[in-house]
Amino acid sequence: MKLLLASLLAGSVTAFAPQQASRATTSMHETKDDLKILAEAQNPVVKFFDPINLSEQDFWDQGEEASIGFIRQAEIKHGRVAMMAFSGFCVQSNWHWPWAMTTAGDPFPSTDLSPEAQWDAIPEAAKWQIILLAGAFEVWDETVGLREGEGSHYMRGGRPGDYPSFSRFREDVHFVFDLYDPFGFSKKMSEEKKERRLAMEINNGRLAMIGIFGFLAADKVPGSVPLLEQWGAVIPYDGATMAPFEANFSIFGGN
Repeated sequence: MKLLLASLLAGSVTAFAPQQASRATTSMHETKDDLKILAEAQNPVVKFFDPINLSEQDFWDQGEEASIGFIRQAEIKHGRVAMMAFSGFCVQSNWHWPWAMTTAGDPFPSTDLSPEAQWDAIPEAAKWQIILLAGAFEVWDETVGLREGEGSHYMRGGRPGDYPSFSRFREDVHFVFDLYDPFGFSKKMSEEKKERRLAMEINNGRLAMIGIFGFLAADKVPGSVPLLEQWGAVIPYDGATMAPFEANFSIFGGN
C-alpha cells in the first residue's frame, strides 16, 4: 500500500512544478527580494512564506547574502534527505535485499515490521556505518571551499544545493561515482533548465518532508493520519522514533 501511495504522490508532484522563472534566482548573491521572486516561480499560489522572518536573520554576523545561502542550503539538503527517507520508507515496508545482512549470515529484518522497528532490529555497528557515512558526505560538502577548483561554499558565493564532485577523492584514493549526475547527462543542459529543475526539486523536497513525517506520525500516534489508516499503510510502532540506538537513549536526553 505504501508503494501505491508513493506512486500516487509521484504522479501528483507535477502540480508542484514551478512556473518558468524570469531570472536565474537559484544562484547565490541573493537578497530577500530575490527569494520573493524565486518563491513566486516555485509556487505562484503560496508565493513567499517566511512567518518567522528567517530571511532577515544575520547568522554568525556573516551578512544577509551568506545567511540566505545558509537557510537555502539547509532547506535543499533536508528536502533531499526527506525524499530519500520517503522512498526508503515505502520500499522498506515491502521489500528487503535477498542476501544476508551480516557476515555472520543474519538476515535483514522482516518487512512485517515497520521501518522504525526494522531500524531498531539491525546491529549497532550497521547503524554507526550509516551515520558515519552520512557524516562523511556532510564533511565533504562543507569543506568544498577549501578544495581548489571544486567551487565555492554556499555562504561564500556558491550556489546552494550544488554538491561537490568526488574528483579529488577519485584522484587520491579510489574510483567512486559522483552523487549528482554520475554519467554526465547534464553537461549539455542549459542553465535555464538546471534552474527550473532545482526549483522543482525544492518543491518535491517540501512535499517529501510532509510525507515522511506523516508516515512516522501515523505509525506512532494512532489516528493522527486517518487517510493512511484507511489505506492500510500503518504498522503501529511503540518504540522511540527519535532514539537512534536504544529505546532508552535519545538525542534529546532522558529516558
